[in-house]
Amino acid sequence: MRTQIIQDYNGLPTGVFIPIEDWENIKKHYPNIENVDQELPQWQKDILDTRLADLNNPDKLEPIDELFKVLDEE
Repeated sequence: MRTQIIQDYNGLPTGVFIPIEDWENIKKHYPNIENVDQELPQWQKDILDTRLADLNNPDKLEPIDELFKVLDEE
């Protein structure tokens, strides 16, 4: 993929140009990509906020090995 970064007069990136062939290929693999800019529903934001808060609380985190053991038991 040959992308081009578009910059403003200060040299700061403001956008990306993707050739149409590459864009069509991306859309084929990710059909909902054009909906990426839609606002998340509040219930999804709430879930993300809860998960982010848990990341900042080490007491709420468990090693992944524990999850694998539980899944193996089921």
